[in-house]
Amino acid sequence: MQLIKRRGTLVVVSAPSGAGKTTLCHEVRTLVPDLYYSVSYTTREPRPGETNGTDFFFVTEGVFTAMRSRDEFAEWAQVHGHLYGTPAKAIESALSRGLDVLLDIDTHGARQLRQRYPEAVSVFIMAPSMAELEARLRERNSDAPVDIARRLSRAREEIAAWRQYDYLIINRDVKDAVDQLATIIQAERCRTSRLTLRFPDMEVPA
Repeated sequence: MQLIKRRGTLVVVSAPSGAGKTTLCHEVRTLVPDLYYSVSYTTREPRPGETNGTDFFFVTEGVFTAMRSRDEFAEWAQVHGHLYGTPAKAIESALSRGLDVLLDIDTHGARQLRQRYPEAVSVFIMAPSMAELEARLRERNSDAPVDIARRLSRAREEIAAWRQYDYLIINRDVKDAVDQLATIIQAERCRTSRLTLRFPDMEVPA
């Protein structure tokens, strides 16, 4: 028997700021093999502990605008006053090699990607409550009070879009949430519509 995976799956993960999607995406990569993480470009400054090329590619607005004019992004958006974009070439290269691609992206970018990749799998991450979300934002100590207020206001808009996603994870406990995300990815890898099955001695319908 020969099991052939024709093409990788795009997994899009969105959440309000502070819900923990970046942590979950980082942790799930240690559990799920052959998972390509797409590093986005952004014009915002790095937060403490973030590394250029690993967490984001940190670029100037001029560089970002030039890339956008060359149609180098699969999607892009302005979030909290900063520009974010997903490199199209890297995604397409990984998918064509049969790798599943994990994207940590906002709801606006997710809508663009679902239009471009209708077969994509989308996962929405939520904190248990708005009070918990606010507490996590304050604990980061990386945003001014006015920025936190802006993020909370946007969070309400983002949460309203949760039914547009295929899966929902409530991030009460990081380990449990990571396990759920890993399970979703593994289950999608077993979906028959994504696979081709061949036996050397018989015909199997595609």
